[in-house]
Amino acid sequence: MTGRHLQIVVCAAGPAPDVTTLVNTAHQRSWTTAVTATPHAVDFIDIPAIEELTGAPVRSDYRASPGVRRSLPTADALVIAPATYNSINKIALGLADNYAMTTIAELIGRHVPTVIVPFVNTALATRHPYRRAVTNLRDEGIHILLGPDHDWEPHPPGTGNDRRLTFPWTKAFEIAARHAA
Repeated sequence: MTGRHLQIVVCAAGPAPDVTTLVNTAHQRSWTTAVTATPHAVDFIDIPAIEELTGAPVRSDYRASPGVRRSLPTADALVIAPATYNSINKIALGLADNYAMTTIAELIGRHVPTVIVPFVNTALATRHPYRRAVTNLRDEGIHILLGPDHDWEPHPPGTGNDRRLTFPWTKAFEIAARHAA
């Protein structure tokens, strides 16, 4: 192992069940991984399969036992994927209303290289709050895999299932790893 660790935050969107693709990509490059899920993403993912693959519990809530020492390695990079419209707006505003958002806020505050891969439709992507959020996050140094440079665009409403098949898990890891170097 290289000693590199990728923290993954998965949100409740169509590609969420495929987060193991990102985990496997990182493992193939000798990175360890751990997955945190937003409260709604828990219903999208196979928690036992992810825990077996990562060797770490999938976290979605705060610890029940205060004072218990953190068992996960320090993150060298953070990938938030798929990131929903709601989560992107929350991240930009610095809202920490659940464990996943608190984790994100803290890792960004620690200047951990962060990659966000949005999974939003074109109707949501045209909204001013979303466009401002993307601009503000980029201004903060966060890498948002979005636009023609990344070959990843919002999809038309109702086409998310088709778009799920081309979700850029590997590209997200590659960008995160490059910025963690």
